[in-house]
Amino acid sequence: MRFMTGNKCARAAITAAAFVLSLALTSGAARAQDKTYTMKITLATINDQIHAFAKNFAAALEKNSGGRIKPEIYPASQLGPIPRQAEGVQFGAIQCQLVPPEFLVGIDERFEVMAAPGLVTSMAQGQKLAADPDVLKLMLSLGADKGMHGVGLFMVNPSAIASRAPIRHLADFKGKKIRIFASPFQSVAFDRLGSTPVAMSLGDVLPALQQGAIDGAVASTAVFTAFHYQDAAKYATETGQPAIFAIVEISKKWYDTLPPDLQQIIDQTAATESVAVNPQATEITNNSRKVWTDGGGELISLPADEQAQYLQLVSSVGEDVSKEKPGLNDAYKIVAAAAARIK
Repeated sequence: MRFMTGNKCARAAITAAAFVLSLALTSGAARAQDKTYTMKITLATINDQIHAFAKNFAAALEKNSGGRIKPEIYPASQLGPIPRQAEGVQFGAIQCQLVPPEFLVGIDERFEVMAAPGLVTSMAQGQKLAADPDVLKLMLSLGADKGMHGVGLFMVNPSAIASRAPIRHLADFKGKKIRIFASPFQSVAFDRLGSTPVAMSLGDVLPALQQGAIDGAVASTAVFTAFHYQDAAKYATETGQPAIFAIVEISKKWYDTLPPDLQQIIDQTAATESVAVNPQATEITNNSRKVWTDGGGELISLPADEQAQYLQLVSSVGEDVSKEKPGLNDAYKIVAAAAARIK
């Protein structure tokens, strides 16, 4: 009988261990490929451009991942008001939030730069601004140290003001309490108009209008129609300022647990769908205006000279608000320079 020497025994043991490790790694990789990941997508609105993006994004993700990502969509603040949604994303309880970025100013004040009035004056310009490489580099990087991983940005709608009494002239803004998004850029703009700005999450707006706690609210016409604001505030003044954008934020805590291929699929799918939604967003905007008037609402435009005066009054807000804050001012200059390039 022949016996192996010590060296031969050692080599045999190493070979066997390597084989076992290889099997374990192969088995582990196979299990990772088979594992599915639930992605809760939360948003405050329903039946608008953001909801449309959510449905497109969810369908594309499930297809592109071969079913390994299972998205679930929760519109109309089903997972709580916007601040609670953001906290859920930061801590990993919610995997994705779609929201106008200025609502995230508590995480990083630079999120509000897209809300600076006067940046764009049309859907087409806003869509170009949202796709600008410098803007994307800035906006998608925000919140990375606070649990957020930005993957997409798109134009939602020019803003309008739904009001209980008609706002037909600049003078009509004076003395009115107007709901705004959580942004000093918006609050300063309405201060200049003589209004009292009131920051408020979307779920609280309609009851406040119904009860007379506020006189009007900034949002998109698609939101007005989806939540039937006509019943409480039948007038919608289309100032177009500021433009409303939405950012796509993924929970970094959750994202970091994913295999690299799924991380790449999420990043690429969000980038693709952020552009692909543009024609649909424009169509929803146009249709919502008709739905508003068909439902008994009235659309109002300021007289041309007063609209020009309005733009002149608010267009310096971004620079004025940010000039004492270097980080915010640098961010504003990036977005303002991109906006100037596309005009």
